[in-house]
Amino acid sequence: MNVFDPARVEAQPYEGRQMNVFYQVPEFKMRVIALPPGGELPECQMRDHVVFYVLSGEADITVDGGVSTLTKGKCLVSPPARFRMSTRDGVRVTGIQITAAPRS
Repeated sequence: MNVFDPARVEAQPYEGRQMNVFYQVPEFKMRVIALPPGGELPECQMRDHVVFYVLSGEADITVDGGVSTLTKGKCLVSPPARFRMSTRDGVRVTGIQITAAPRS
């Protein structure tokens, strides 16, 4: 068993995002995403299922062209898709990537 407090995990800027992973096994990985006011994550295609849980702040998350605004305590769950995230006032998010099972 592992217990984490993602609100206290130190987060690096986007360029250091690999250092933001605080737990990883072959089936999934967890990371902290922290964006400053006016910050954004560039659009990317995710091959995995994704769960974003907002720890603080507010973010606009675009999934395959559809935009949702998430605030503290809200989460988004999505199958593999094209993602983008931006914030006006800053945001801290736990992101969980869940490896899609291979199809037979």
